[in-house]
Amino acid sequence: MTHDIPVIDITRLRNGAPDERRAVARSIGQACRETGFFYITGHGVDPSMMRGVFDAAHALFALPDAQKEGIARSRVGHNRGYVGYGVERLDTTALPDRKEAFNIGREAEGEPANAWPDLPGWRERMLGYFQACQTLGASLHRAFALDLGVSEDFFADKFRHPMATLRLLHYCASETEARDDGAPGAGAHTDYGNVTILAVDGVAGLQVRPRGGDWIDAPAIPGAFVCNIGDCLMRWSNDVYVSTPHRVLKPASERYSVAFFLDPDADALVEPIVTTAGDTPHYPPITGGDYLRERLTATYGHAT
Repeated sequence: MTHDIPVIDITRLRNGAPDERRAVARSIGQACRETGFFYITGHGVDPSMMRGVFDAAHALFALPDAQKEGIARSRVGHNRGYVGYGVERLDTTALPDRKEAFNIGREAEGEPANAWPDLPGWRERMLGYFQACQTLGASLHRAFALDLGVSEDFFADKFRHPMATLRLLHYCASETEARDDGAPGAGAHTDYGNVTILAVDGVAGLQVRPRGGDWIDAPAIPGAFVCNIGDCLMRWSNDVYVSTPHRVLKPASERYSVAFFLDPDADALVEPIVTTAGDTPHYPPITGGDYLRERLTATYGHAT
């Protein structure tokens, strides 16, 4: 039910006075403590840009398999490129996920190269959306900092060169599956990084399991993003925030989604924030890069 996952207007977080930003930060912080998920409106991302990215995703996944495999993650490396059906297993106790995906990383000097399909204007559209989501992610981190009791710019120098990934996802309708083996659309899991910014096409399938509760649906809200914190931010917050398990059921009709995963710089030190008297760090420090490598190995290890 929608009321289980709060809807937060972040307009004042983006351009409000200090007390207005703190008020939005409190709402976000409460969601991070209680459900780990929240919707955001007033995010400033143009609806036409969001529609364009979904159009581009449709065009990509409609390409012949041979073209998609030519830019596969297994060839490109560095967690970039196409990921075929059955390659991932987000729930390591379940069958591999029945989805295909395409990963795009940050483009900058010294960064690994992305793989791009031969589709006119596709690269430019994706990079524009990538930058819009990265800007939005920076705003959310200002809210996290305010809520956790550190300076508003605490995270800024830890996200100068973030390990961000834009991921396009395509789930086939269950009735078109060649076999009904019980494999999930995406197995139950928590996300690895700091925050995920998800756009969905309106087709049902996403479910969330709040701490101490049962699975609930996360319905699409037109124009809103679904956001959730990941394991890295839970660790960084010293378990003040909760990284919530979620999954995607095999949808009744074809489903597309676009996820932006925002992780810190590879050399950023993830050291638990302790602001409560008498509390102690629950985890040792680790770099963002080392943490992400550990998690990716667990996900893709079965396929190597």
